[in-house]
Amino acid sequence: MTTDERNFRSSYYEKVGCFSVEEKKSLNKLLQDDIRNLAKLKHFVYNYTVPAQQRNLLWSLIMGIMPLHKSNTDYVRDQRRQVYEDLLRAVTVMRCLDVDSFKSKDMVLHKMWLLENNRLLHSNVRAGIQPDDNHFVEIVRTLLKIFDDDVETYWMAKEFYQYTRELKKECAKLKELTQTLLKREDKELFYRLENLGLFAENSKLLDNWYTTCFAGVICETVLVKVWDKVCGGAKKIVVFLFVELVKDIKSLIFDLNSVDELKALIETVKDLDGVIVNKAIKSWHSNNSEVEYAH
Repeated sequence: MTTDERNFRSSYYEKVGCFSVEEKKSLNKLLQDDIRNLAKLKHFVYNYTVPAQQRNLLWSLIMGIMPLHKSNTDYVRDQRRQVYEDLLRAVTVMRCLDVDSFKSKDMVLHKMWLLENNRLLHSNVRAGIQPDDNHFVEIVRTLLKIFDDDVETYWMAKEFYQYTRELKKECAKLKELTQTLLKREDKELFYRLENLGLFAENSKLLDNWYTTCFAGVICETVLVKVWDKVCGGAKKIVVFLFVELVKDIKSLIFDLNSVDELKALIETVKDLDGVIVNKAIKSWHSNNSEVEYAH
């Protein structure tokens, strides 16, 4: 079997949820150890496709939500649930939620998060979502469509939000890398995006997409494959996702007249079949050792 045939088969098996025997054995061994190895867990999500049924446990261990010591799991899980229930009870008793908000899980979790961070003041209880909070809400909305347990979802949203704070700090470098890759792969597309104002100093569009890791833009069931890599420490992967996305809709981009039209177009893509995400991950893997931030 040739390398190309092997790669095609591997890609196909991953797409339909099948994984190599070696990967399954490796992951099962990592998770069954009495003391899980954090570095090896990160290495796995960084380099391999994460099985959906084990994603919540992997993320919880990597994010520090669940303990690496297996014997402490039940105790810590009970503590996490107690904190969740206390916060939920508090925002309910304090009447921080109107009828519409109470029906919306993302708004409930947002209020709980504000309370836990000492930001839920009486003066702004009924105020609208602040700009900086939109990132958390988008992450919550995405995770609610992936995980069934609201307690797990709340804790993972909190911790993944902290990962995105690191991305926010590096947005300037990520945007520089975006321009470097586009110039290398498609200069015509780069100049078109530049003329639309995407890379202008006052444009925050890329910042928002990168800081939320495309939450609310790409279909959740395929976007989590990118978020797996982010959990493993792959900050630059969001750049590869954007580059593959704009290359996929290049012909449509040339019909646009403003950055607002670009935003509207990209938010319709969704990538339901995961073609763009898979190309982005493949490109990231291929270039990861040679592409660095511009200095």
